[in-house]
Amino acid sequence: MLRLITDFDGPIMDVSERYYRVYQLCLEKTRYPQQTIIELSKAEFWQLKRSHTPELQIALQSGLDAQQGQEFSQIRKQIVHTLPYFQYDILVPTALETLTKVQAAGIDLAVMTMRRVRELDYAFNQYNLSQFFPENRRYCLSNDYVKTRDVEDKPLLMARALAELPPAADTWMVGDTEADITAAKKHDIKIIAVESGIRDRSQLASYQPDMIVTDLKTAVDFILKQ
Repeated sequence: MLRLITDFDGPIMDVSERYYRVYQLCLEKTRYPQQTIIELSKAEFWQLKRSHTPELQIALQSGLDAQQGQEFSQIRKQIVHTLPYFQYDILVPTALETLTKVQAAGIDLAVMTMRRVRELDYAFNQYNLSQFFPENRRYCLSNDYVKTRDVEDKPLLMARALAELPPAADTWMVGDTEADITAAKKHDIKIIAVESGIRDRSQLASYQPDMIVTDLKTAVDFILKQ
C-alpha cells in the first residue's frame, strides 16, 4: 500500500489572505493617532512571510516603532488562528482535483496539521473535505493542546500517526514548512516540499527535503510516476 501524508495549510489551503487581513488589523490596532504608516501590499507582505522575516521586522518595515512592534507581534499571535479569520482561507486552485486523483489511485491519504480540531473541522465543513479524510486519517492538535514550537510539535504528531496507521509499503509526506520536513526526516519518511505555502524555495531548501515542487498536484504526479 502506498500512503500520502499531506500538510493542510499550504498544500491544500491558501492562508495568505487570512495572514494579510490580520496584518492589516494589527497595524490599525497599534498605530498612534495621526501616525504615518507604510501598509505593505499583500504581495510584499507575503514575500516577507515566505522568506521567514520575523514579525517585529515586518512591523518596523511598516513604520511602527519597536514598542509598537512588540504589541503588533502579540496581537497577531492572539488572533491569527482564531475562527473569525479562517473564513479568509481558500483552497489552493488544483487541490480538489488532486485529492480526487489520489483517492482514485487507491493511495491511503492522511492529513497532518498544526490546526486544532475545531479549526480543521471549520475548513472541512466549508469545503466538504471529509470525503477525502475520514476521521481516522486526520492528525491535528486537540482544542486544548498547549503548543510549543511547530518543529517540536509536528514530529510528535507524526509519531502518533505512524503508531496508529496500518503499515504501508511506501510513505510520502508533502508539506510547506520546516516543521513538515523535520517531522518526516525524523521518522525516515520521504518528504516533498511545496512552494504553494508560507515558505519560499530558499527557506525550504535550507532544510534539505527530498525535493521541492510548485504544489501538491506536481508532487502527486511525481509520486504516481514512481
